[in-house]
Amino acid sequence: MLFGSSGIRQRFDRALVETTLSVGAIIGERFPDCIVGIDTRTTSPLLARAIISGITGAGGDARFTGIVPTPSVAYNARTVKAGCMITASHNPEEYNGIKLFNPDGSSFTLAQQKSVEENLNKPHWTTWQHQGVESSFDALSPHKKAILDAVSIEPKLSVVIDCGNGAGSLMTPGLMADAEVKTICLNCNPAGKFARPSEPLKEYLGYVGEIIKETGADCAVVHDGDADRMVGFDNRGRYIDGDHLLLLFAEHLGAKKVVTTSDASMIIEEVADVHRTPVGDSFVSEELLSWGDFGGEPSGAWIFPHHSLCPDGPFAAALFCEIASGCDIAERLDAMPSYPILRESMQDERAREIVTSLGAENPTDGIRVAQENGWYLIRASGTEPKIRITAEGTTFPIAKEMMEQGKSRVRQGKLLK
Repeated sequence: MLFGSSGIRQRFDRALVETTLSVGAIIGERFPDCIVGIDTRTTSPLLARAIISGITGAGGDARFTGIVPTPSVAYNARTVKAGCMITASHNPEEYNGIKLFNPDGSSFTLAQQKSVEENLNKPHWTTWQHQGVESSFDALSPHKKAILDAVSIEPKLSVVIDCGNGAGSLMTPGLMADAEVKTICLNCNPAGKFARPSEPLKEYLGYVGEIIKETGADCAVVHDGDADRMVGFDNRGRYIDGDHLLLLFAEHLGAKKVVTTSDASMIIEEVADVHRTPVGDSFVSEELLSWGDFGGEPSGAWIFPHHSLCPDGPFAAALFCEIASGCDIAERLDAMPSYPILRESMQDERAREIVTSLGAENPTDGIRVAQENGWYLIRASGTEPKIRITAEGTTFPIAKEMMEQGKSRVRQGKLLK
């Protein structure tokens, strides 16, 4: 499969350049008016030239934004036929890739992805008389205005912003300044080499909590490389796990139909009806096409369908600041339920075969078994020869029992193979 859970993503090499050119030609033929944006990686300008060449060579017009967050491209896709973003999202600097969006901001569906893959080796080029045109496009201003029109942040809020040297540097600091928020900016200079790992995981961000304590800031927002993700810290300098951020947003929005992934905590089911998808924001986005008023996954991807069907880190950051300006975030989080979640992995070169033998239609989607007071999820890693097991229970003993059930089922699968 060329497409993963969130677009095309791989180490930069000649093959990626050639793939990008071919994808551009397919897009240019089918969607003759397209927005193209890039993140801050050193290889992004080259891949932008490749995809724009493909689009225009197939007779399509390409509107180039320069460096912008992924959600800015997706939001503005409503003005054209499709959106293309050159990014590897939260992966390390040596990776890059492509994300493709429909006019409503949703990622290409599985059917659209399959069609691109099937035609990758037979792109169609138009004649010299019908070459397309490249032009520049401001994707930041309309996106920023839409966010400011949708949120209301009380004056004098103080927020720490860490953009990880990624594309969010071009949006979130200015967005907060326009909302009259006092900002303390970290890693907000766009750069092709990241000062911290791009994925906004708790273990990489300890310094953010310390800065909140030192400065007395009310909260912090953190982005990954293309700013489709956003994670937060409360006013006590504590990292907020994705499950509680999902619940915080759902409660604040009054969302009663929430789409989330198979690995999310069951606490969300205490406030809303829930549809679960495989892990990956593109699956959440596709489900929201037909059901739900809010969606997200614990990795930090939050989708607000009234705004766009793309995970929108800057929108989430602004909404989080709206919440922080109206309450004590830490107190609100402490009042929420919290259940123990356990995670383990089992190394095995046959990981995909084993999970398939257990009944999974797709081994990386895995299988999820829910019981009255807990659940477990078994899925094959998409990047390593591992089987990942996640389990949750209303108490630690129940979570432990769920984990043991999952591990026992994997052992049975190994015997079957």
